[in-house]
Amino acid sequence: MIYKETIKPDHKIIADFISDNSKVLDLGCNDGALLDSLIKNKNVKGFGVDNSPENINICLKKGLSVLQLDLNKGLASFDDDFFDFVVLNMTLQAVYNPAPLISDMIRVGKKAVVGFPNFGHWKLLLDLLFTQRMPKTKTLPYEWYDTPNIRLMTIKDFKVLCEDKEIKILKEIYLDESGANIYGSFINWRAVEGIFLISK
Repeated sequence: MIYKETIKPDHKIIADFISDNSKVLDLGCNDGALLDSLIKNKNVKGFGVDNSPENINICLKKGLSVLQLDLNKGLASFDDDFFDFVVLNMTLQAVYNPAPLISDMIRVGKKAVVGFPNFGHWKLLLDLLFTQRMPKTKTLPYEWYDTPNIRLMTIKDFKVLCEDKEIKILKEIYLDESGANIYGSFINWRAVEGIFLISK
């Protein structure tokens, strides 16, 4: 597929997971870049959710349908299986209660896509070991005292959560620092980001 604009590597993977003409809910939609791309390139009927008034205004200026909602309060306002796909990209680590939110995602959506930074990447671990300070990277550019990230999980942690909650992992893609897909052994050490397609 030829995209109408340049998009981030993780957005491209998420778009590949999502069927054309589907109904999509984008949680923590930020400035609406992913949602806008899905509407333009996949002809989805898309809705966004964010808690930031600034992000909501940016999305509205783009003509996107968005709601202001605190994800920490869950998705009780949405009916079961109302969406074909529910997306939570680069937001899981900022949620107080991630397990109930993921359960809610696969309740209101037939499938869900979850993407998050991997705090088990070898450079993060080595940086912490040698500097004895919380590491900063391109993916995680914050100081410890102003970061929105309150859940420091690894790819392995997420897979264990899915196993514990009997959530099916349908597809999983891992990215390196350049945004390229990586395969093979020691993924938890090598990937800076994981993207999962899950369902009940």
